[in-house]
Amino acid sequence: MIKVYVKKQSKYPVGASRLKSGLKSFLKSKGIVSDSVVNVSLVGEKTMRSISRKFLKDKILHNVLSFTESELKSLPSVGRVKFAYPPDGFNRLGEIVVCYPKTVKEASAEGILVEEKVFQLVKHGAKHLLGIHHK
Repeated sequence: MIKVYVKKQSKYPVGASRLKSGLKSFLKSKGIVSDSVVNVSLVGEKTMRSISRKFLKDKILHNVLSFTESELKSLPSVGRVKFAYPPDGFNRLGEIVVCYPKTVKEASAEGILVEEKVFQLVKHGAKHLLGIHHK
């Protein structure tokens, strides 16, 4: 079973159930068959900049960042963002953090729905968690 936890920093209008089911299907298509957990956080620009500064040592407003479980264990939480660790026996894949305001701007520029853009970014982050990186 794959569990997906979605945490919204604000009341961002993203269908969590659709996001969860889409991410579960994507992970299964990539061969994830064991009991696993992945966490998705939708945050604002201030929080994303704080995460970028703290963990990447840059000032870029990223649209998505991902941290594997091993990376998370070595990183403290940032500001008010706490990485989720549900108490169960699942393999934790990691955390995907999406900057919602930046995603809205990108979706508008690309002429696509915001939820579609959010899911594109979540899939991108999930690929990184699975070891699939940019070429």
